[in-house]
Amino acid sequence: MSKTELFHHHHQQQRNGSVLPQQCPHLSEFRSRHGTKPFRALQECLRVRPLGRAAIRRDPNEVPRCSACSEAARPRLYACVACAAVSCHAHAAVHAESMPPGHEIAVDVDRAELFCCRCRDQVYDRDFDDAIVLAQTVASTLGGSIQSPPPENLRKRRRVDYRLWTPDLNERVLVRRNSSPLQRTDGNSSSDLPWGLRGLNNLGNTCFMNSVLQALLHTPPLRNYFLSDRHNRYFCQQKNSVKKTVANYDSNNNKNLKLCLACDMDAMFSAVFSGPRTPYSPAKFLYSWWQHAANLASYEQQDAHEFFISMLDGIHEKVEKDKRKPQSQGNGDCCIAHRVFSGILRSDVMCTACGFTSTTYDPCVDISLDLEPNHGASGRMASSKSHHSCNGDADSLNSQNCGISTLMGCLDRFTRPERLGSDQKFFCQQCQVRQESLKQMSIRKLPLVSCFHIKRFEHSPIRKMSRKVDRYLQFPFSLDMAPYLSSSILRSRFGNRIFSFDGDEPDASNKLSSEFELFAVITHTGKLDAGHYVTYLRLSNQWYKCDDAWITQVNENIVRAAQGYMMFYVQKMLYYRVSKKPVAS
Repeated sequence: MSKTELFHHHHQQQRNGSVLPQQCPHLSEFRSRHGTKPFRALQECLRVRPLGRAAIRRDPNEVPRCSACSEAARPRLYACVACAAVSCHAHAAVHAESMPPGHEIAVDVDRAELFCCRCRDQVYDRDFDDAIVLAQTVASTLGGSIQSPPPENLRKRRRVDYRLWTPDLNERVLVRRNSSPLQRTDGNSSSDLPWGLRGLNNLGNTCFMNSVLQALLHTPPLRNYFLSDRHNRYFCQQKNSVKKTVANYDSNNNKNLKLCLACDMDAMFSAVFSGPRTPYSPAKFLYSWWQHAANLASYEQQDAHEFFISMLDGIHEKVEKDKRKPQSQGNGDCCIAHRVFSGILRSDVMCTACGFTSTTYDPCVDISLDLEPNHGASGRMASSKSHHSCNGDADSLNSQNCGISTLMGCLDRFTRPERLGSDQKFFCQQCQVRQESLKQMSIRKLPLVSCFHIKRFEHSPIRKMSRKVDRYLQFPFSLDMAPYLSSSILRSRFGNRIFSFDGDEPDASNKLSSEFELFAVITHTGKLDAGHYVTYLRLSNQWYKCDDAWITQVNENIVRAAQGYMMFYVQKMLYYRVSKKPVAS
């Protein structure tokens, strides 16, 4: 088993909560003789390079060479922990055999990772990894004093087994008295569609709204919330005296009245999941949204992504006003909109001169991704500097429409270290001057539902023109977000360590919650100023096309070929918070 496989095998067993396998016998013997004192001494020789990577050097300008062959360009050089003799991979075992017992353990001088010269493999020690990571953190953050604290909703939650709700005798009586069974309409072709799948009438260039509403109506956590009566519009209206205010409405005194978008969502869920199968007109929701976004109140075509953000902000703003207590959007418990879609992004800005790192956390309800450039250039520069096109034409405006991008490639590009320009130098707290830097984004906390927005509309302030990028994007039906988590990014930055990074919990549930499934795709066809939005939904493992009032069943190849603009992924395994109320067994 190679050292990489061994590490992942060890790390996987740790994550699953089982006992780590026995460590290298030579390392155990070394520790029994010397304890951890030699490991602590290595901290004085630790040098932190840009991106936080660690190296072992007695002097910053030292060029280590193999003591046997005097080679300095070897891919791996190891320093004996006992005597500091440097050997290449070929001569490390020779050094251990020629010396008395106690010289079997060495450290990789360029990675600060332990190596057993007898076993000829990488070995792991928790105390050593703790010491190295601590020294790296102190060196790159001045002791961590300037890092912004993690958001409130990153605390660990106790998990319990899910149990189905079974009504008791009183609840059965209430259900029987206050509800009626859903009836299917025979002879209607729409009756073959799943419950809740209903067309939405276009009210005048409102396909942007219909496409987003169809995705939200079938977002599993959001659907479960409203269908379980967690937001009752009648109670909400009574509580806020909305009926009385609307009845006595005066345009002069109440022109800034904002209705509750969550109440309109509740009414829409009730109508769509229990009403007739004919197309539904979301006119009241459109009017309420206009009250929240007066600058977008018109019958002109709007951007679906802008509508999505505006609608979530409207729900959050109403809840915050009702609670009369400021709520951070980074706190996923503030409202149902952020409980479902809110995640946390981590931004690391690293000084290229000394390795100092400044870390900030920002809440987000979606992730906007640039399409991959054609020739490996920067996405921001490709639109202005590309001089290649598919058919050999010199028109660079069409160059971005050629080729194929992938969602994973876009995510790789989003989390890749990016060198900031000379005009974006940041003040390094360690160097005390402005320095060039590297910036790297990662995902600190995944939301229940991940929304990816593809930047297909580009605006050039220099050319004073806008255009749409029609390049095809491949997106998977199942997506593993683990490589883009902050814990994974830090693990690759700090090296192979038996150590928890940035909330990397040692249990299997953390791994399961990083696996997502696609359930909705919003597409845009046409030009920038004259396009049309359509939504594809996956219900009961079957895909449906929602084109305003028309609902048709399609196969997955049609979905794969669609020009994705917004994609919605839900976690495969959902974990529910333990109820504070006692539950009768």
